Amino acid sequence: MDKIRIRSWNVNGIRAVHKKGFLEWFINEKPDILCLQETKATRKQFPKDLRVIDNYHLYNSEAEKKGYSGTATYSSIKPEKVQYGFGINRFDLEGRTIITDYGDFILFNIYFPNGKMSHERLQYKMEFYDVFLGYVDELKDEGRNIVVCGDVNTAHKEIDLAHPKENSKISGFLPEERAWMDKFFSHGYVDTFREFNKKPEQYTWWSYRTRARDRNVGWRLDYFFVNKEFMDNVESSYILYDVMGSDHCPIGLDITI
Repeated sequence: MDKIRIRSWNVNGIRAVHKKGFLEWFINEKPDILCLQETKATRKQFPKDLRVIDNYHLYNSEAEKKGYSGTATYSSIKPEKVQYGFGINRFDLEGRTIITDYGDFILFNIYFPNGKMSHERLQYKMEFYDVFLGYVDELKDEGRNIVVCGDVNTAHKEIDLAHPKENSKISGFLPEERAWMDKFFSHGYVDTFREFNKKPEQYTWWSYRTRARDRNVGWRLDYFFVNKEFMDNVESSYILYDVMGSDHCPIGLDITI
């Protein structure tokens, strides 16, 4: 059986993280697949040494709006098929989704919308969630295995953020967002991290504004999901707490095929 190491990281700007040792980390880490969110750059704007990395194929999706959103997938395994978005323009024009089909599984690299800006953006986020769920359900019903990674922009349970009561009316921990996650799991998907680690104070995002990382006052917003049937292929799922460079830290999933 082959082991595949996947990493996911909201880098909060590929150009910003590049200045903080990203390439060195990447070369030392040597993941088989690396999924990035919030790259905030077109392919031409990627630093030159990140556009071509030996033994990796680069796929990137950029937002129509400059310096905003965006995703990138580096893969040492050439996928059978690559798709950008769900085929719905209002969701695809923000460059949030890269779907790579590896045959044994389909990998979704997604930067889910943030709903904090306005009521309209919260509605957009909830609609995006529903479109995504319909899309993966269809593939799962066809017998395909699903791996989803990225910044979901919602903490699922009280254990997943430092101050649940204070944030119960803030997007990222609203009842409707959490209810959608319950619905998602009820459709036969698994939060892989919680299969291996049920401890509190396990976070992936900390606010820059309050030096929250120093005090570990954070949120777990970044996830690896798989369909239940694929869980037997999952060896481990974890958070790389010590990796700096963004207000998020990377997460990892090790699978066998």
